Amino acid sequence: MPVVQANGIDMYYEVQGEGEPLVLIPYLAADQACYAFQVAEYAKHFTCFTVDLRGAGLSGKPEGTYSTELLAEDVAAFMQSAGIGNAHISGLSLGAATGMMLAAKHPERVKSLSLHSAWSASDPFLRTVVETWRIMAQGLDSVTDMVIAGIFPWCFTPELYAARPEYIDSLADFVRSRPMPPVDAFMRQSGAVLSHDASAALGSITAPTLITFGEHDMVTSTRFAGPLSEGINGAEVVLFGGCAHAPIYEITEEFNQRTLEFLLAHAG
Repeated sequence: MPVVQANGIDMYYEVQGEGEPLVLIPYLAADQACYAFQVAEYAKHFTCFTVDLRGAGLSGKPEGTYSTELLAEDVAAFMQSAGIGNAHISGLSLGAATGMMLAAKHPERVKSLSLHSAWSASDPFLRTVVETWRIMAQGLDSVTDMVIAGIFPWCFTPELYAARPEYIDSLADFVRSRPMPPVDAFMRQSGAVLSHDASAALGSITAPTLITFGEHDMVTSTRFAGPLSEGINGAEVVLFGGCAHAPIYEITEEFNQRTLEFLLAHAG
């Protein structure tokens, strides 16, 4: 299993494809396999490095306070250990928050930046939603069950639940098949979501940046489009229709096509 020492922890990762390096950063509680539907396409053009963040998957889950700055330092150290000079960086939700911190603190590491379902700084609504997930995880004593019962409804539209219940079930089975974090590790990782504030860092991002939102996303809705696009010079904003917080699963083909266009435009 490919594991490197990075910033004092073991970081698990997988590699697929060939071409310029593309580092894909997972969202809250997820492991690197969460991008399976994207890597299948991206790997035709890029060497895809999918990583497990601190507190999730097969990476280290030490005690202490987690922050998006710390997670970004982990990814920078991973790139150093894996021999990746610079790379295209892509992330969704917590992965996007980590990516923006990485691009701000280590601009030399980031060739292009893709921020999906991102937010600039946690506001009262977002913190309220995440707190309900934390309560559910503790009450159920299972991050797996909490993700399926608590996070899924925020990720997908009511229309998807109605039209494709078997697809929702298959995604739930996928979650059950993955190495999910214990509750205490989830509490630490979700703490990084609660405290995220990149407001002062956005101006330091110099990489070409794509920012995308799902039309029906409430957690990281287009209320964050202004702060992000105004804070990151020259950022491009795309709104995906017919999806909520997880366009990577709900409108996979459209998401892959549009994001790959951006990546290829900034390759070479």
